[in-house]
Amino acid sequence: MRDVLRRLGPLCAVFGSLGAAVALLVAVLMVASVVMRALWDQPIAGDVEMTQMGIALGISLCLPYAQVQRANIIVDFFTQKASPGTQRVLDAFGQFFLALVYALLAWRTSAGALSVREAGETTMIISLPMWWAYASLAPGLALAAVIAVLQGLIGLTSKDAQEVQA
Repeated sequence: MRDVLRRLGPLCAVFGSLGAAVALLVAVLMVASVVMRALWDQPIAGDVEMTQMGIALGISLCLPYAQVQRANIIVDFFTQKASPGTQRVLDAFGQFFLALVYALLAWRTSAGALSVREAGETTMIISLPMWWAYASLAPGLALAAVIAVLQGLIGLTSKDAQEVQA
């Protein structure tokens, strides 16, 4: 399991880099639109639509990298005094729950993409197919789910807290 997780690390880094690039492109788009609005009273048509789609895509692509880096916020107020073994098991079950949420989101965005594609829905201003936005979210969510499952399994099978963090 640990070997699979290590092999998926570079893929998560690629997803994260793509997500950061998308976020950067959205920022450039927004700056250009604001400048065009201020100077020529003509913003970029559909800038809000593209921003919404781009930020959703960027976030979903960054999730696997955040997951593999264990960059999620953990509130340990109630488990501070628990033994390391108890904390490890609780963390593993937290990973499984997070994997379930990621998997449900990946499934529903995929199903939504198919439904929206069949309906032929497009964005209001520039008529981009809406299913593109839904479909683009699923890969990042699915990869994050796989990473969380592997981390949960490692947490349950490991005896050493340091080994779980690796």
